[in-house]
Amino acid sequence: MSGATSGSKRLSTGLPALDEMLGGGLLPGTLTVVAGATGIGKTQLGIHFANAGATQEGERGIIFDMTSRGDSQNQEDYAQRLFGWTMRNQRGDVTVDPRDVWIRDIVRRDYLHIFERSGRRVTRNDLEHDEWKAWKLELVKKLQLAIWFFYGNFTQGVRRCVIDGVEPTDRPSDSFQFDLFEYIYHQILHKDHDWVARDLFRENFRINADNVELHPYDHRQVGCVLLYTTHELMLDDLLGRPLESGDVLTNANTIILMGKTRDGSKMGRSIHVAKHRGSACDDSIVPFVVTAEGLKLQP
Repeated sequence: MSGATSGSKRLSTGLPALDEMLGGGLLPGTLTVVAGATGIGKTQLGIHFANAGATQEGERGIIFDMTSRGDSQNQEDYAQRLFGWTMRNQRGDVTVDPRDVWIRDIVRRDYLHIFERSGRRVTRNDLEHDEWKAWKLELVKKLQLAIWFFYGNFTQGVRRCVIDGVEPTDRPSDSFQFDLFEYIYHQILHKDHDWVARDLFRENFRINADNVELHPYDHRQVGCVLLYTTHELMLDDLLGRPLESGDVLTNANTIILMGKTRDGSKMGRSIHVAKHRGSACDDSIVPFVVTAEGLKLQP
């Protein structure tokens, strides 16, 4: 489906200096990929973006954590420390049965760690054949929980989401995280609300249909930021990174790179907008620091 609607209000990243680099902010209805190595500051940028929803839309954004090795990305700690935001969590081990799903049961949640306590790795090669078959069945159950999480929040005014925890692989096309992301992006985030409701309620859709129409939302106003961990640490290496089939960077409307830079005998961090389709943007490489108040871009 198409990207941002004509005249749509841009979505602030929560960082005024970055908004300025982006010509006013991110375009709703599009995908933004923030790429960089572990620890560079991607999750904090994501928390800034999600928190900015409270001012712009009256609802903070949601965090969908795809980390599959049993840990998380410290989103809750960052949210509390930076903004006094106590996240309301959706448990990741809940099974959503379409035969027993009702719109009246929908609750507002800020965070879902979809692979909580799973302890899996990220590629097909990490699992034996039988393990992979079992994992695929488990993924089907996870999809229903993902639909429940996104749909429930969007019906209550959320218009931005952050997807975190996507880990590097030698071949992106081998990663089940990318398979799951592709489903979420095309079958949930870029789909009309009533069709998402059909996928969620299934045989109960007719019973819920009237209430579904009382809770509409326009998916073209939803902004998605994907935080993508790379092998590359240096910004120069990210700038020269080749793309291959299955790489989410190929389909992103906006690409923001975060990497280390060398200044004489010192190392620093810099951010660069590598792509911002449909908008003017600043091509500068801008230094930034990670502080107790979050990310600070430096002039």
